[in-house]
Amino acid sequence: GSGGSGGSGGGGSRPAAERASPPRRPEAALPTIYAITPTYSRPVQKAELTRLANTLRQVARLHWILVEDAATRSELVSRFVAGAGLPCTHLHVPTPRRYKRPGLPRATEQRNAGLAWLRQRHQHLPAPQPGVLFFADDDNTYSLELFHEMRTTRKVSVWPVGLVGGRRYERPVVENGKVVGWYTGWRADRPFAIDMAGFAVSLQVILSHPKAVFKRRGSQPGMQESDFLKQITTVEELEPKASNCTKVPIYFLKRFSMVFVDDRTNKVLFCRFLYGTHEQKRSI
Repeated sequence: GSGGSGGSGGGGSRPAAERASPPRRPEAALPTIYAITPTYSRPVQKAELTRLANTLRQVARLHWILVEDAATRSELVSRFVAGAGLPCTHLHVPTPRRYKRPGLPRATEQRNAGLAWLRQRHQHLPAPQPGVLFFADDDNTYSLELFHEMRTTRKVSVWPVGLVGGRRYERPVVENGKVVGWYTGWRADRPFAIDMAGFAVSLQVILSHPKAVFKRRGSQPGMQESDFLKQITTVEELEPKASNCTKVPIYFLKRFSMVFVDDRTNKVLFCRFLYGTHEQKRSI
């Protein structure tokens, strides 16, 4: 099997006060959240996966789909998954070299591998269990409240994302409970001017649209979200979360510079500058 979630179970009698408390919703009745996380080898990989795992471990009924950009599973990520302490499926698929040029979308093949695994897993089940999918990149920080909210997604739900697009936040503009536009620092004319971390999709929608994937051919930089969402929903159908998209439950952390130094020679190996979604690497 690919790892199951589980309640804490346990037998024995309980104190009368605890027995008398109102029953909580059983964990088994909660829709499962599937979090697809593309990851690739870099100096901060383990640190960022650790931060993300520390969040996901606190979420009930969550299954982590971790997809390496690699021809084989790395020892580092394999060891990490073994000790992560949460249900996890570890996949790998390499990005073709021709798609690794600056300006091209990243993690397309890895997200599609996660979608394929999810569809294959439920293909032979008599009736799909309720579930929700979202794309949890390993360099973001997530509020636990977000997982509680996304679990009620009927089709596609949306929320704001902080520190993205050159702004403190980007968000769907909501009127009377419906998305009517986008507050964004980059290309507000996109059909869905939203970050990859800004939406969740019900499992039923994923299974009923088996050809909905992230496209390489004909997809412009920054249009991956729109190209995907156009295949499964409309703006009018979007379900605003996070208090009608007035609260920011996710922060996008690609916004810093790092200098890597050789421990033996004290020479700078390279600097990496990260601005929003744009990455530059400069050798010294």
